[in-house]
Amino acid sequence: MARRRLGFWRRFAVMLVKPVLTVWTRRDWSGMEHLPASGGVIVVPNHLSHFDPLVSAHFIYDAGRWPSYLGKASVFRVPVIGWILLKCQQIPVERGTVDAARSLETLQRAVRAGSAVVIYPEGTTTREPELWPMRGKTGAARLALATGAPVVPVVMWGPERIFDPRTKKFSLRPRTPVTVVAGPPVDLSRWAGATPTRAVLDEMTEAIMLRLRDMLAEVRAETPPPLWSAQPKRRTEERRTEDRSTQPKRTEDMA
Repeated sequence: MARRRLGFWRRFAVMLVKPVLTVWTRRDWSGMEHLPASGGVIVVPNHLSHFDPLVSAHFIYDAGRWPSYLGKASVFRVPVIGWILLKCQQIPVERGTVDAARSLETLQRAVRAGSAVVIYPEGTTTREPELWPMRGKTGAARLALATGAPVVPVVMWGPERIFDPRTKKFSLRPRTPVTVVAGPPVDLSRWAGATPTRAVLDEMTEAIMLRLRDMLAEVRAETPPPLWSAQPKRRTEERRTEDRSTQPKRTEDMA
């Protein structure tokens, strides 16, 4: 990415944010060569902290690309803020089933125009107790199938030291260690040209999430668990009721 092409607002964002992150974090970065120098690409990071977007943006920018994140369309309608976001090439996405097709078209245009689109496939910060990746949503797979763009996995470990979503603790400690690793594009060639059925999208998403999990396991030097998924609320309540019904009665209840 030619730095002279950034324009005023993107250059302003870099000048505002990058010096702060440079002092705040001690970076251990690798795999930048897996991000193509040009052309549309879908970047899929793991999501373990609300601080992730700043860290991943710093990494992607220093790798030579400008990251375009997805944001609620309603935010882009806020005066001034929405205008600045658009100037910084961020992407408004409508939420809800009614606008799903329109959102996919917006993302397809961005990728085909050569953007580095960043999608968190989990859709939110992980709920797994030890911050391993959860099962993902199908948005990244759907976009990859529609555009044929490479899907580059990026894993992070360390942003949770700055903000831990489990404890809500926030740290301003400078030089916090942060590791970011990009890997080769996920091999999704077996699904090229396939009809985007639910089964196909689920299989592609599984391949993406397993790659993220295994890359994170290497960074953490730990054995990863199976991909985590939350139990539906109804099933959880049914299990609690069943557990209570099988427990021995207290002495006073048996009298």
